[in-house]
Amino acid sequence: MGNILEKIRILSSKLRHPVKLMELCGTHSQTVAKYNLKSLLPQNIELISGPGCPICVTDQTDIDIVIGLAENDIPIAIYGDALSLPGTNSSLEKLKQQGKKIHIVYSTQDAINIQKHEPDLVFFGIGFETTTPMTAWAIKQGIKVYSAHKLFPPAMAALLQNPNIKIGGFINPGHVSAIIGTKPYEQFNVPQVISGFEPEDVLISIQMLLEMIVNNQNIVKNQYKRVVKAEGNIEAKKIIDKVFEISDAKWRGLGLIPNSGLKIRKQFQNQDAEYIHKDLIEKIKQNILPKQNQCICGKILQGLAKPSDCPLFAKACTPENPQGACMVSVEGNCQIEYRFNNQSVGG
Repeated sequence: MGNILEKIRILSSKLRHPVKLMELCGTHSQTVAKYNLKSLLPQNIELISGPGCPICVTDQTDIDIVIGLAENDIPIAIYGDALSLPGTNSSLEKLKQQGKKIHIVYSTQDAINIQKHEPDLVFFGIGFETTTPMTAWAIKQGIKVYSAHKLFPPAMAALLQNPNIKIGGFINPGHVSAIIGTKPYEQFNVPQVISGFEPEDVLISIQMLLEMIVNNQNIVKNQYKRVVKAEGNIEAKKIIDKVFEISDAKWRGLGLIPNSGLKIRKQFQNQDAEYIHKDLIEKIKQNILPKQNQCICGKILQGLAKPSDCPLFAKACTPENPQGACMVSVEGNCQIEYRFNNQSVGG
């Protein structure tokens, strides 16, 4: 990696001003923290984490609705990293301890198997384009879903439109890009590199970004060609389009982003928990009261604050007792900071 770091050092000396580069995937953020890559960069290059954790950006109302469904004895299936998401008044983890039917699944096939015995089961669909095809497939198999799925490029547009967030370049998400390909990123007038997940991948991607910045190029480059193809995964995109339609969606920290959500099409409304339980959901929404705490997860997801800036971080808020969504998932910015504490544990 020494040769890459030397190239980064030379390029950094050509920068006219300090630059902020934002990685947009929780797995990239883990690589950066695990191998302490920030410490290897010149001082005029700042690497910040963005909204790359799908658990973290899930809107509080969606979380409260699913918790409300569980409180009303509707069985819920979720991926394990969503179990401890804090709701306004409770969490699925607490309800599970109280005897409510909360099932942790590792795949949508697990949820389908459970539904054979619990026909009212609702699967909580969370994630970007990476996990959406699996949910779409499960809906076609007849499973009921509450969809909080989101499209990632609109979030990038929202970040670029915020005058308080000055981003010099993006390290684009590898997993998402494997599905959507490279074309959706061409709309953004900013240097971008789709990166793999090894430490060397990330450093090469930083080098590529700096080359574009120095040469005043606002284009998309693909460092992760061994996985990401220009056209993406055509079959995965087809099944997403078959089952879902694009809608507006709320993101934690970023607010309402137009055309960033995925709503289940009317054709599949008998598998749409939002339609099936619309009356109950309306009651749940009316009973949601604003939660007051000092969590700054929303600012952290925008790159406007660091986990250590939060007064709750590593005190009241830990992975065992998360007070905010950024501490819940292994891809969450706060949990990554908590676990690795900027100390190198790899080579």
